[in-house]
Amino acid sequence: MFRLTDSIQACVPVAVAVLMVPSGERDPRTPPWGYKGHEMATQAALGILPQTVPDFFVNASDQLIYLSPEPDRWRIRAYPELDRAGDYDHYVDLENLPDGALDARDRFSYLGRLHDAGVSAREGGLLLFRIVELHQRVASLWERWHAEDDPDRRRFIEARLIDDAGVLGHYVTDASQPHHTTIHFDGWDSDAPNPEGFSVERGFHARFETRFVNAHITLDDIVSRLPPAPRTLDGQARPAVVEHILASHARLGTLYRLDRDAGFNAGQSPHPDAKAFAAERLAAGAEMLATLWWSAYVAGTEGR
Repeated sequence: MFRLTDSIQACVPVAVAVLMVPSGERDPRTPPWGYKGHEMATQAALGILPQTVPDFFVNASDQLIYLSPEPDRWRIRAYPELDRAGDYDHYVDLENLPDGALDARDRFSYLGRLHDAGVSAREGGLLLFRIVELHQRVASLWERWHAEDDPDRRRFIEARLIDDAGVLGHYVTDASQPHHTTIHFDGWDSDAPNPEGFSVERGFHARFETRFVNAHITLDDIVSRLPPAPRTLDGQARPAVVEHILASHARLGTLYRLDRDAGFNAGQSPHPDAKAFAAERLAAGAEMLATLWWSAYVAGTEGR
């Protein structure tokens, strides 16, 4: 039987190892999608939600959009504990994971598996578990909302639900960006084979997802690529989240080839293929976010 104490004991050496990570390894401060990308993806997701979603949620669209970059606002050097606390939640370096790591029961079991394989938390990343945890929290809040008769308490639940749903959007969209699934997170890893001559430039990450997106991608570019409605996930959402991450990772080679052959340049007219790729990735994030929001509502409604 799984016990919390087993998980904590397994993670103690992991925590120590994280503190001792050499400075040359991944810097988790590499910025995710710029604010604009996160906000557009969230706005697009709101546009395909079924009408049966309660009005208070849809009417909070401005707040949900505002909250989509929220985890990046927690990166404040003046508050060092907060600054570093969620660094590993923004990515997963799939190449570093031992077999079966993504099948771990929860983040503690996952960290234990990483430790057993000699992989630090920093080298692994926690993006999958952050998404699944927030989705389950939103689903549980919908269940409580349906069960609550007191109008004041219902409003309290609504406030909590909007906050968690908005923050969920951040990580779901992070996962749609291939840089967030790989050791090649900001230029091709110089220690890895590079037979296609991909760029090793530090700064590629932000140049693509912030400057290029800010300059060339519009909300319409994303909305035009979305289905009319989100999927309804049967049972647990986790397999779909894993699929979302793996599908993003599968586009890594295309990302680097487009950078090499077409370029992601904010100051120039975009190559059609480069623009289409950025819009496609943001649309993938928007579709997955709408699917997780909707499926959390369905799960919370059926579970009451």
